[in-house]
Amino acid sequence: MREFTAVVNPTAGASTGAATLLQVARHLREAGATLETEYSNSLAHARETALRAGERGRVVLAVGGDGMAGGIGGALSGTGAVLGLVPAGRGNDFARALGLPADPAALAEILLHAEPRRVDTLEVESAVHPRTVVLGSVYAGVDALANRYANQSRLLRGAASYYAGGLRAVAGWRTAEYRITVDGEEQRHRGYTVVAANSPYYGFGRAIAPAAELDDGLLDIVLIREAPRRLFFTLMNELKTGAHLRRPEVRVLRGRELRIEADRPVPYGADGEVEAALPVTVRVRPADLAVLCPSPGLEDTKR
Repeated sequence: MREFTAVVNPTAGASTGAATLLQVARHLREAGATLETEYSNSLAHARETALRAGERGRVVLAVGGDGMAGGIGGALSGTGAVLGLVPAGRGNDFARALGLPADPAALAEILLHAEPRRVDTLEVESAVHPRTVVLGSVYAGVDALANRYANQSRLLRGAASYYAGGLRAVAGWRTAEYRITVDGEEQRHRGYTVVAANSPYYGFGRAIAPAAELDDGLLDIVLIREAPRRLFFTLMNELKTGAHLRRPEVRVLRGRELRIEADRPVPYGADGEVEAALPVTVRVRPADLAVLCPSPGLEDTKR
């Protein structure tokens, strides 16, 4: 029987995380599993706590949203420890990509019995963050600014905060001149953003890179070129279904390593938490993390 250590996000949404964990914990304990709970006082503390638990051979449960999942998953990347997710954030995009169910009993069943799946992680390097490992995506441009506004929101929650943040960011955005280097090949790009995606989703379920796979050893690199603001608002809505890929303003590349530079201090973000300014380098770390999730291709219709 597996032994679990749950690391809970203490910041916004902590009460939701604790409530969600209580429901899952009941099913785990009824099945005979042991569970200890640790409340972190920062993301750095959460990473340290997760590493200690992993070294003891315990399955580490990241309780929170994408920032918590990315922070803990990044810390465990390459260590051999096993990660489980208890989604309790605003976006839960990496949990969505894994096909995790919302129902506590179904989630507990996966945590108890699923075989660990090896997935890729992303190593991120910049002047501010010499080496950070995340799970879902790195985005440089208007979406990083939108995510910052969403995180600062006190009145709006969930999808509404992301949408409002996006409107505010686009309204004041000035097109940037990017220089991107994919596996050593340099290209120019003028536009709104460059996204290096390991997961198909970001920004509360928006399918920015629908064909991205968590275990293919490749980045899906999405470029959104310069366009009238009214068209960009249309693109934001099309991200819900992936229809934006049919637009000529959208281009997708693939590669193992990406360097993003710009003509000004363009902000970038990663998994909703890391914030800095370009330049940044992103590399795939193939099959570097073991995660408990349904077998690939199986999805829960309730999530």
